[in-house]
Amino acid sequence: MAQAAKVLQLFKTLHRTRQQVFKNDVRALEAARIKINEEFKNNKSETSPKKIEELMKIGSDVELLLRTSVIQGIHTDHNTLKLVPRKDLLVENVPYCDAPTQKQ
Repeated sequence: MAQAAKVLQLFKTLHRTRQQVFKNDVRALEAARIKINEEFKNNKSETSPKKIEELMKIGSDVELLLRTSVIQGIHTDHNTLKLVPRKDLLVENVPYCDAPTQKQ
């Protein structure tokens, strides 16, 4: 796949992830949209393949971080937040164990 197509695919993936992660949060959706567009626009004229690969790695890491680490919180009272995790974040719910067993 050509490098331009990979960059466009990453751009679209970041926007899709933004829509899932910040669902129902208009302010966060808009801030993330502006930041993604700004970063891609700032590096639009980059021609070095090595630098482009480095920037794409950063973008991929950001997408992974958003998808796996961000949980929405809703203010319910003065000092109370209600966490709203996405279903895909609840997959690895493994209980803590003080004495881990050894794999054979």
